[in-house]
Amino acid sequence: MVAIRFGLFYEHQMPRTGEQGEEQRLYSDALDQIEIADRVGFDYVWEVEHHFLEEYSHSSAPEVFLAAASQRTKRIRLGHGIVQLPPGVNHPARVAERVATLDLVSGGRVDFGTGESSSSAELGGFGVRRGEKRAQWSDAIDAITRMFVEEPFAGWESKYLQMPPRNVIPKTVQKPHPPLWVACSRRETIHFAARNGIGALSFSFVEPEDAAKWTEEYYRIIENECVPAGFAVNPNVTVVLPMMLHEDEAVAIDRGIDGAHFFGFALAHYYGTTPHDPGRTNVWEEFLERRAQSGFDRDQIIANAEALNVNVGSLRGAVGTPDQVADLIRRYEAAGVDQVSFVLQAGNNKHEHICESIELFGKSVLPRFVEGREEREAQKAERLAPAIEAALARRKPARELPPGYRIDEDAELVRARRAKRAARPTGVRPALALVRDEARGSARRQMQKGFYRLIHGRSDAEIERRFGPRAQRVFFAGMARQYDASMAGGFEGELEFRLTRADGTVSPWTIVVRDGKARARMGEAREPVLTIITGAADFLRTLSGDANPASLLMDGKLKLRGDFELAPKLSEMFGGPSPY
Repeated sequence: MVAIRFGLFYEHQMPRTGEQGEEQRLYSDALDQIEIADRVGFDYVWEVEHHFLEEYSHSSAPEVFLAAASQRTKRIRLGHGIVQLPPGVNHPARVAERVATLDLVSGGRVDFGTGESSSSAELGGFGVRRGEKRAQWSDAIDAITRMFVEEPFAGWESKYLQMPPRNVIPKTVQKPHPPLWVACSRRETIHFAARNGIGALSFSFVEPEDAAKWTEEYYRIIENECVPAGFAVNPNVTVVLPMMLHEDEAVAIDRGIDGAHFFGFALAHYYGTTPHDPGRTNVWEEFLERRAQSGFDRDQIIANAEALNVNVGSLRGAVGTPDQVADLIRRYEAAGVDQVSFVLQAGNNKHEHICESIELFGKSVLPRFVEGREEREAQKAERLAPAIEAALARRKPARELPPGYRIDEDAELVRARRAKRAARPTGVRPALALVRDEARGSARRQMQKGFYRLIHGRSDAEIERRFGPRAQRVFFAGMARQYDASMAGGFEGELEFRLTRADGTVSPWTIVVRDGKARARMGEAREPVLTIITGAADFLRTLSGDANPASLLMDGKLKLRGDFELAPKLSEMFGGPSPY
């Protein structure tokens, strides 16, 4: 059995109200909450880095907030959950400097979570190309971990980063560097974390029984296939859940379910294809108007649960009594999950209710999981020690600076210009291709907004009349054209879509993926790897960003047959975003 740990997870959510001083109050309240969490025995606080995601996350400078938290706490670990690593967002040297400084002022309490981002608002805002963000992450994490351990850092020259040798200071308290984590939203990225020897921060809201499959695969890869991205291995799996606690289940629901549902709704808003007008779109008002049809129906959550399920008609998470939440944690513990981190500050959840929940968790839940924890952690470390030693032996070692190197500004600028020229597309055709790609992207976004306006607020019958088989052919052909082989993880095969109409007729469509290309045709698949069954109107709502597939799945309006693990990949495979 694992030794489970507990954390708080912060997005700094702030539904648009127009009240003066609300952002300052939001930050002040969060620091008070973390101070209580530290006192009652929570192990971690996690703080995201997001940009431009108004209402969903007002947390663009997590290192500043965590530094403030470090001075209000004594033992709780301070987790970046996560730092965005594409150099267009954060220069790797600045990341290394900030993490090391936080490690110093906190007395060595930092956990370094990393990620790529996936929202259109952030990638477009910083000019990061979606198809290159994974490669940029890999390049940056290698450079940053070397900045932690190389003294001096021996320099870097890649497509994404050109930097001459420098001694990147300060150095971290923790050696060789703070524990590494990466954001995960599906099974594929859990595997990615394990292959890189990094802790998995999972944001999938999975049931404990499903998490058991992920943890089993994660630790199998750690023990057999890991090549560490850093100079230490951090074998841990964390799940993130909404939470609100009270001795009366009905009170817990009343206090916490709107926040939990807004968290899920806003996540789908920014990581789906819903149009957003900066400074004008009111996500909270859209949530209140559309929550039920988006799969976040408050009436689905009733106070009669013998045991908590994370998803029961609508997202529930850990909203309930101490006994219910403790039972849910026991199931995650049995599934091999190392940490459960809770989101309490969500939507319009009240500060006083969050504080009461944290106090009650420390009093009535946490003590049930403390006994024997250190012994179980020692046993885990002993069991994994040979595999970790073998993994670290496969990691390329720290480098040494070539003898005689001296800082020379003029020479370094010349080398930097050469490196940038080498990374740029050369010749007329590559340059035109780059311009053409940008123009297509802009045109696609405009079409998406127009499509959303045609779909939003329409009944099933209206949508079916407007978008018959001919229109569907256009949509499926467009999906095939936008297919991105780099996001497919090597998948080849047939994807079948069975679209049902109000009169009971079914329109089958198939997308065939072969040799790095996709093509669409009308008709049933011969050997489908995955079959998606949904209403024609709901399918078109999903394409327009007016419906969330996860919500349709929970409501029984979308059914899957075949390889269920393939479903979360489809959005990015065919040109759309996916959370984290």
